[in-house]
Amino acid sequence: MTDHSSARATLRQFIDSHFDQQVETLATLVQCPSDNPPGDCAPHAELTARLLEAMEFEVERHPVPAGFAQQHGMRSVTNLIVRERFGDGPVVALNAHGDVVPPGSGWTGSPYGGEVRDGWLYGRGAAVSKSDFTTYAFALRALGQLRSTGVALAGTVELHLTYDEETGGMTGPRWILSQGLSRPDYVISAAFSHHVVVAHNGCLHLEVTLRGKSAHAARPDTGADAIEAAATLLPALYRYRDRLAERPSQTPGITHPTMVVGLIEGGINTNVVADTLSLRIDRRIVPEEVPEAVEAELREVIEDACRALPGIAVEIRQILLARPFAPAPGAREFAELMCREASAVMGKPVTPIGVPLYTDARLYSEAGIPTVMYGAGPESLLEANGHRADERVPLDELRRATVVVANTLLQLLTPPEETR
Repeated sequence: MTDHSSARATLRQFIDSHFDQQVETLATLVQCPSDNPPGDCAPHAELTARLLEAMEFEVERHPVPAGFAQQHGMRSVTNLIVRERFGDGPVVALNAHGDVVPPGSGWTGSPYGGEVRDGWLYGRGAAVSKSDFTTYAFALRALGQLRSTGVALAGTVELHLTYDEETGGMTGPRWILSQGLSRPDYVISAAFSHHVVVAHNGCLHLEVTLRGKSAHAARPDTGADAIEAAATLLPALYRYRDRLAERPSQTPGITHPTMVVGLIEGGINTNVVADTLSLRIDRRIVPEEVPEAVEAELREVIEDACRALPGIAVEIRQILLARPFAPAPGAREFAELMCREASAVMGKPVTPIGVPLYTDARLYSEAGIPTVMYGAGPESLLEANGHRADERVPLDELRRATVVVANTLLQLLTPPEETR
C-alpha cells in the first residue's frame, strides 16, 4: 500500500491535541443514563447529536416509530447517522451503541460519574460502548484534517450510532439497513478489548411458562403445582447444559455452547398452590451451529421433561434469536488490514479472534457486508468490567484505538494508484 507516513503523522497529531476533549466527551456521554431496560434512549441520542454538531458534523436523526420500538422491547429509539464524503469510493460505516445495561450494585463510585482514576475512565457504558462513540467520531475528525494537505482520499465514512444492542439490534442496525438509510461497503463495529474480533456467538432466548391449577395450601391435592413441575424441568435443562461442553467450537476465543436459566417468576401467595411459573433461558450458539436446529433441540428437551407431569401444560415462546457473527465475503482481507494497523500502533501482534457474546456486528455481516469489531478497550472484557460494577476503559487504549481506526480509514479511502 502507498506510504502515508506524513498523513499518519497528521492524524496522530490531531488525535493527541484533541484527546482531552475526547475524554471530556466520553465523560459527558457516560453521565447521561441510557439504561436498557427500560430502553428510553432518545434523550441520550439528542445529547450525542448536539455534541457531534458542536464538532461541526451534520447529524441525521432517525427516530424509530414508537410501536415498532415497543415491539422490540424499547421505549424510545433515535438512530444517528453522520456522513462525511471524501470523493467517489467505498462507504465505510463505524457502528457503536449507546444503550447500556443497568448499573447494578457494587460500584466504588457513581455509575454515571464519568470519573477518571489512575488512567481509567469509570462509568456504565465507558467500555460498552460509549467509548467508541468517541473513538469513531474523533478518528473521523482527524481524517477530515487531510482535506487541506493534498492527500487523495476517495469514499465516504459514516457514523451509525444506535441504541438497542442490548435488546438485539432490530431497531438499530437492522432498521437502518432495512429502511435503506445506508448500505456500506465495510463496517467497523464497536468492541470492548484491543483485539480484532471476526466472529462471535449467536444467542437464543426462550420463555417457558408452566401452567398448572391453583388450590388452597390446605388441599394441595386438588391443584397442579407449577413450581413442583419446575423441579422436574430444571434438572433436565442443567443436564442438557452440561452436555454442551462436549461440543467444542473450532473458532479461536470461543469454547463451546452454553446455557443459563436467568429469570424465574411464579406463584400467587405463600398459602396457594402455584398455577403458573415462567422462566427464561439464554442459549449461546457457537458459529458452527445452525440456530434453527438449536431451538428445535432445546424445545424438545423442555417438552420431553414435562410430558409426563400430570395437570401441567407447557408454553414455549421465542424472545430473541440472534445469529452468530461469521465473516462475510471480503471480510478476511479487511480483518488483515485492521490487524496490521492495530499491530503497528500497539507495538505487538494483534490477531483475529472470536468472542462468546453477541453484538450488532452480526447484522451487518448477515447483510453480506465485510465487518470487523474493533474499538477502545483493555486486554479483555473482564478487565474492562463490562456489564459489571466499576465498568471502565483505559485512556491510553482509547487514544491508541482512535489512531488505529483513523489509520485504517486512511487505507480504505486511498484510491488505487492507477486511478489517481
